[in-house]
Amino acid sequence: MAVSQKIRALLVDDEPLARSNLKVLLLKDTDIEAVQECGSGAEAVAQIRATRPDLVFLDVQMPECGGFDVLNILQADESLPVIVFVTAHDEYALRAFDAGALDYLLKPFDDSRFHLAMRRAKEKIAAKESSPLQETPRLTVRSAGKVVYVQIPDIDWVEAADYYVCLHVGAKSHLLRKSMAELEQELDPHIFCRVHRSTIVNLRKVNALQVDASGEYEVILASGEKLRLSRRFRKDLQSRMRQFGTPV
Repeated sequence: MAVSQKIRALLVDDEPLARSNLKVLLLKDTDIEAVQECGSGAEAVAQIRATRPDLVFLDVQMPECGGFDVLNILQADESLPVIVFVTAHDEYALRAFDAGALDYLLKPFDDSRFHLAMRRAKEKIAAKESSPLQETPRLTVRSAGKVVYVQIPDIDWVEAADYYVCLHVGAKSHLLRKSMAELEQELDPHIFCRVHRSTIVNLRKVNALQVDASGEYEVILASGEKLRLSRRFRKDLQSRMRQFGTPV
């Protein structure tokens, strides 16, 4: 399967020599239109969101923000580029594939292994081009010894649970090792809204607000779940609920 348009690639590695070696290989490929570079994970997040490259070669270990941190931050984005991890450490391979990477290049690699990764990347990019549907943003959660993918739009509400957050999805719940502040940065602010210091709600799952016997506001979900609404967040919630035509 051939790509119909030229590929825009991004190299993310804190070692300039490693980026240079990859860039030489990429520029020999006639399907490559442009090659950009980043020297840190934080820079990569900003660059990916700003330029939307088709293909990213991502180093695993970088100071402060490594490759897995980059993917965690970008999980809530509508569409991710094709990711190929590049590292000198083989122990991260399983985790890389769990995180959604297409391939895992182990340094030092030869030209034939690089070309294999490129062939796989081109097939993946071509498949994405031919599909009118965008990938649904999701969170990767470990549950009972296996990896579970939680589609973000399916989340009803989220609550803080010590060093974790608890994702409530229908009748199920999943623990994710992440702080509320970190998760809130990943969720679409047009859809998810904080209603309490320890609670975030999916506005599409809200049926109404009501006042309980003590005069406090509650958020009523379509499932019948009642969540406490803090006064601090009430005005913001009411304003945003009007966008969905929900009684306030």
